[in-house]
Amino acid sequence: MRRVMLLVIFLISAFLIGADSPRSIYDFDLNRIDGTPAPLKGYEGKVLMIVNVASKCGNTPQYAGLEALYAKYRDQGFVVLGFPANDFGGQEPGSNAEIADYCRAVWGVDFPVFEKISVKGDTKHPLYAFITSRPSPIGGEISWNFQKFLVDRDGTIVERFSPGTQPMAPAVIAKIEAMLED
Repeated sequence: MRRVMLLVIFLISAFLIGADSPRSIYDFDLNRIDGTPAPLKGYEGKVLMIVNVASKCGNTPQYAGLEALYAKYRDQGFVVLGFPANDFGGQEPGSNAEIADYCRAVWGVDFPVFEKISVKGDTKHPLYAFITSRPSPIGGEISWNFQKFLVDRDGTIVERFSPGTQPMAPAVIAKIEAMLED
């Protein structure tokens, strides 16, 4: 009888602990760069590209490609989600307001950009803890600014592209187009 009770307690505990664990990217509530709430659940049913961005990086010109992707496919249900992070070489030192102004003025960014977060280390945002905890080849630590993740319409992270992969690379476009057709 004691064994049965211990098993029941264990199963209930495991269930309760798992109940708070995120199951998809839609379980995260974040704020847009202007501070307005933007739960990721609002992007449910869309194909997403999640990318950590920085304003003073050798990869910063990728903003142009990210915006071009967004402009080309947004009417088909594709959204780029930018997450400024200052984790690599201090390449995103500005405030949220400064980042927003820079993205708009220099790169014409219209895709959603969120408040600055951390994507690695002890202060890693829970969204990036979730992403990097996925099995390989999706999971693993973020290696630099402009690491890109594609998310299908069901909220499953299905592809990871290196920081050096250009947003308009044929492999990226082919994957996005295939996901949009599904």
